Amino acid sequence: MDPATLIGIIGAFGALLAMILMEGASPTSVLLPAPMILVFGATIFVGIASTTLPDALQAAKALPGAFTGKVTRPHTVIDQMVEVAEVARRQGLLALEQEADRIDDPFAKAALQGVADGMDADELAVLLEDKIATHERAAKQAAKFYTSMGGYAPTIGIIGTVVSLTHVLENLSSPEELGHLIAAAFVATLWGVLSANFLWLPIGGRLSRLADLEVQRMTLTMEGVLAVQAGSQPRVLGERLRALVPPHELPKAA
Repeated sequence: MDPATLIGIIGAFGALLAMILMEGASPTSVLLPAPMILVFGATIFVGIASTTLPDALQAAKALPGAFTGKVTRPHTVIDQMVEVAEVARRQGLLALEQEADRIDDPFAKAALQGVADGMDADELAVLLEDKIATHERAAKQAAKFYTSMGGYAPTIGIIGTVVSLTHVLENLSSPEELGHLIAAAFVATLWGVLSANFLWLPIGGRLSRLADLEVQRMTLTMEGVLAVQAGSQPRVLGERLRALVPPHELPKAA
């Protein structure tokens, strides 16, 4: 599990709380139910309105992954492909069927099974590329859902402020209440901007990055399996796959 998103969001809210306390205000001054219900509720429903219901449900399923998503390091995939190449070199391509049973990753399992079944290299490459493209579209759609919510939330917060200020104008005959009412009116704008930049945009960015890393992992697996099928030597295969990965993502020993 990579806790970057959780650490970032908690740190952002912690900085906000520190500012409120240093200003001598009370945290409860911004925890007003009405504007929070409007901003969060309307943002979610407008986000649903901007897409299809299956896409919205898929985005909801992807949400926990933004906090608990496991990031597979590229060197792990490379080492795995080198081991597969060594098995194929010693025992032949048919032995990859047993390797496929040992691997948990469905994508790698399907790729190795295709090699063991004698599938044509070009057909296998097309099949694996289609699988990668389909996975990327689905993952990016979930990220786009939360990014779009980050665009809607500030405007919805302004709408809440306008509604509250309308209520303020109705109470001009009570000057002693105006200060409290005006302050409460701007809480909606605060939560609109805050939710967009503290929640929705970071979550969208995180899911997009996880999608990129998953595509990278699947691409390494595909290139490795196709190279094994072509008879590439394990050492050469390892060097080739490392060339596809940015240096900072590889261990220094590599």
